[in-house]
Amino acid sequence: MTAVTTPAAAAPRASVTSDVQRDFDEFYAAKFGVLRSQLYAYLGDRAEAQDLVQEAFCRAYARWDRIRKYEDPYAWVRRVAWNLATSRLRRQKTFATFLRRQREEYHDEPSPDRVALVSALSRIPAQLRKAVVLHYLGQLSVAEIAAQEDVAEGTVKSWLSRGRAALAEHFRDDQRRA
Repeated sequence: MTAVTTPAAAAPRASVTSDVQRDFDEFYAAKFGVLRSQLYAYLGDRAEAQDLVQEAFCRAYARWDRIRKYEDPYAWVRRVAWNLATSRLRRQKTFATFLRRQREEYHDEPSPDRVALVSALSRIPAQLRKAVVLHYLGQLSVAEIAAQEDVAEGTVKSWLSRGRAALAEHFRDDQRRA
């Protein structure tokens, strides 16, 4: 015996599917730009940030039935995107070391403000840089960062304090040289 599905019987299921799709589309539209900006500031490469955020949202989409029921689905997507960015930085560092040994590097001239910010951020430890970017550019609270990184709030406050101090020192050094 074979089951026959009529269009009328399929309609309620299609409606549920379209509601889920609409839910994801709204979530994506609301959060993509914010997360891309955070990773752009962290990585210094807009296209790279966009690719990683897109990958995080693709992973979320594949699991959306489960993730949408979480208390904060954005926290899951943000964690995935930041993990991808951290992995990418590690691979890029290894690749850059190899590449420097192979040939000379040439770069286009970025704006002076971008140079100063990227330079200062790149000179502080990755964990401090991540905390500073999440807090000041990502507008996450200390509690949200602590939850994401699975550390105490005092640890995040320490990272932020040390990150600000390190950035200030780098900017002072740059001003002295100018």
